[in-house]
Amino acid sequence: MVSILFKSNTAKLHAPHFTEKQNGLKQNKLRVDLAQVFCWDNSNFTTSIIETIMKTIIHTDSDFICDIQAPCFQTLSPEEVELVRSSKTQILFRKGDNLTKQGAFTSYTLFLIKGLAKQYIEGDGNKSYNLRIIRPGEFVGLSAIFQSNTFYYSSVALTDCQVFLIEKEAINRVCMQNGVFTTHIVRRYIEQNSNLYEKLQTVLYKQMNGRMAETLLYIDALKSENHEIFQLLSRKDLADFAATSIESAVKLLKSFEKDGLIRLNEKDIEIVDHTSLLEIVKHG
Repeated sequence: MVSILFKSNTAKLHAPHFTEKQNGLKQNKLRVDLAQVFCWDNSNFTTSIIETIMKTIIHTDSDFICDIQAPCFQTLSPEEVELVRSSKTQILFRKGDNLTKQGAFTSYTLFLIKGLAKQYIEGDGNKSYNLRIIRPGEFVGLSAIFQSNTFYYSSVALTDCQVFLIEKEAINRVCMQNGVFTTHIVRRYIEQNSNLYEKLQTVLYKQMNGRMAETLLYIDALKSENHEIFQLLSRKDLADFAATSIESAVKLLKSFEKDGLIRLNEKDIEIVDHTSLLEIVKHG
């Protein structure tokens, strides 16, 4: 099991709107689950940390979210909605906090409500490979529902992120009862895996300039979510998306700028010639 560094001064765990008795039971269960997830050995340390970061959200709080608004949840019956609501916890992750940690135990799946996060695979040493940008309305850790009790990848908040943490047992129960919901969940899982296969093909068969051009176009398409998306990513992030070194990434960016394909402004990047970048992706 992988040990996880948990920043108690930056992350807040919020319990949903429960009665005092229900909330006490909910927090006790979270203490046990989080101790497993974050591999805390000292029970006093665990309790003190969680007491510090946990806060019950009530309906008058500005960041309280009553309903789950993703289209797949709209197919649930009132009883199924209540089941999901009673087994979810609202969490606020600050920018830079880990939402998931590769190899860590999980009994939950995460649903991103607000913010952006980066999903990546950790390699040896300081090596990593970025898989995707996680956007609002997307699940994280669907593999925990279908086949595994551990995360296959890590993810980190690029901005402050509000997340529903939903017990996988509740999702499994709803899947057993609701075929339409199950179809939505399976479709999302397949889409995520298909994206991984596409990324693998890019790494295996495209040249370095093709991988960087594809990375720039992918990130640029997310400007509708956050127009400062490039400023949220370091040059190492771009290199890890393109499966290359930082030095090579910087050289490629300067080369693209010299050729009039992009415009660099400190951390920000403006795409000037989409057509030429698409050609590089196609033939690179």
